[in-house]
Amino acid sequence: MAGDDETKPDDQTANDQNNRQPFLIGVAGGTASGKSSVCSKIMELLGQNKIDHHHRQVVILSLDSFYRVLTPEQKARALKGQFNFDHPDAFDNDLIVSTLWDILEGKIVQLPVYDFVIHSRKEETVTVYPADVVLCEGILMFYAQEIRDMFQMKLFVDTDADTRLSRRVLRDICERGRDLESVLSQYIMFVKPAFEEFCLPTKKYADVIIPRGADNIVAINLIVKHIQDILNGGLTKKTNGCLEDYGLTQNLQNTEPSSRPH
Repeated sequence: MAGDDETKPDDQTANDQNNRQPFLIGVAGGTASGKSSVCSKIMELLGQNKIDHHHRQVVILSLDSFYRVLTPEQKARALKGQFNFDHPDAFDNDLIVSTLWDILEGKIVQLPVYDFVIHSRKEETVTVYPADVVLCEGILMFYAQEIRDMFQMKLFVDTDADTRLSRRVLRDICERGRDLESVLSQYIMFVKPAFEEFCLPTKKYADVIIPRGADNIVAINLIVKHIQDILNGGLTKKTNGCLEDYGLTQNLQNTEPSSRPH
């Protein structure tokens, strides 16, 4: 007869699942490139949107939650469209790192909520519960090495500049109450230069490059397949996120024919 300390196979499986570290996936790309849409599409295809927040296996974090608290002088500039929110110094990297470590340790975390109309953090927070896979999206998600090295898979959403600008204009006017002149001025003064200096160079760190964002359904389906294998225990979470087993090359620009002229 087995001793009292013998662990049953089912119990061992449950313990292994509880002890697994979350698989962190970083998603970077320029402003309005479709990072959030890609993450949302992944959630949709995995059926996670229909699951209660307490029990989801996949969750999304946005870099937008981690803007620094502005000084009165910085806030005054921001209200005039003269503060660079696309610069690395605009983000609270210490809070990002501590939050990711709490997530890796399986803790419940509280994310700040940033109000882009009044340019300050709201009093309320968003609760993120422990999950198996965490999608972390933001323009400069790969800029700081300490943060970049925490991701086991890195995706870069690559969308042409004209598309990104048109999306940015519509978003800032409709959702953030800004006028066209201020949006274009901010884009020319801050957004475009910051993308070229800080965001675009991080593309080289990506394991997978996804042109056309959420429209590239072939690429997204391959990533979803990889995540499903992680959720089903088919892949160890200690891997580096390589997708070679699924025939997914680093640049996915040829997964679907493009109608754009070259």
